[in-house]
Amino acid sequence: MSEDIRAAGAISPRTLFWHDDTPFECESHAVVDDLVVAYRTWGSLNDAGDNAVLVCHALTGSADADAWWPGLIRAGGPLDPESDFIICSNVLGGCYGTSGPLHRDAAGRRLGGNFPVVSIRDIVNVQRRLLKSLGIRRLRLVIGPSMGGMQVIEWAVQEPDMVDAIAPIGTSARHSAWCIAIGEAQRAAIAADPNWREGFYEPEQPPRKGLAAARMMAMVTYRSWENFELRFGREPDSTHGFSVASYLQYQGEKLNGRFDAVTYVRLTQAMDSHDVGRGRGSTADVLASITCPALVVSVDSDVLYPPNEQEFIAEHLPNGQMVTLETPHGHDGFLIDLDTLGNAIRRFRQHDVLASDSVSRSA
Repeated sequence: MSEDIRAAGAISPRTLFWHDDTPFECESHAVVDDLVVAYRTWGSLNDAGDNAVLVCHALTGSADADAWWPGLIRAGGPLDPESDFIICSNVLGGCYGTSGPLHRDAAGRRLGGNFPVVSIRDIVNVQRRLLKSLGIRRLRLVIGPSMGGMQVIEWAVQEPDMVDAIAPIGTSARHSAWCIAIGEAQRAAIAADPNWREGFYEPEQPPRKGLAAARMMAMVTYRSWENFELRFGREPDSTHGFSVASYLQYQGEKLNGRFDAVTYVRLTQAMDSHDVGRGRGSTADVLASITCPALVVSVDSDVLYPPNEQEFIAEHLPNGQMVTLETPHGHDGFLIDLDTLGNAIRRFRQHDVLASDSVSRSA
């Protein structure tokens, strides 16, 4: 793994590592040898192995769910380590400890561009290996936002007898042309950086400008018109002309300090692979086969995965219910309006009947 990322504090010292020397075959038939999975846990697994909650992270997330979802994992919280055994693992292809482009081959060379294209289904299959190795027999809940929500739905399809309930947040049942286009533009920005070198760049010379530009594009889709207007408007800035431009430049450089460009490319490609109906039948029919209780969470100002995509999921899940976070923050609302989100999760887990299909920030 990348020691510079570990040194920067991006990987928690509480991270555990599971090793599996059984080769893992991806959907593409590419093989990942010497599989390593980085993960975190909270609470204790009971003797029956049936009190686990799996948290699935988004694109640039990590196993440190308590860091990117502060307050949701706590005693008495919606995810309660006093009763739940909570687990979150870095995804296959990630750069926070799990096998990915930063890992090395038998000759000691970083895999870089040689790391294969993976799918959301590959990511879930690796998670399954990890969970079964830990003695987890049932999952009380599988929950996650954005790319994590894609994994959530895949878990329900692949393991209906293992998953008791799901909560996909700010996601879709299949990646839209809109999202594929945005990902392609971001990958093109990375590839246009002279340091890209098809993913075989030196650690000291990464494609910083390309990755920063990709992140800037992403940040525009993660927020909303209203959020940018309220927060920045046309406020001037001496460095980049406007304060919103400085904000985007800052976000681009910030990601460079904690993320890898090949990882970014591989995970956006994995998201493009997401379609629960692929090879299975119609998307609607596959969703209809998911019978466990489901909480589908939408953000009303999300322009990346707009509410109609969550409405489609909820309408076709036999036991699905939908709540909408009313917030100007856009897609990232699930990382910001945590009190509202936490209350919705808690009510769902307590099997309370929601009074309406919309919750406000004061809920």
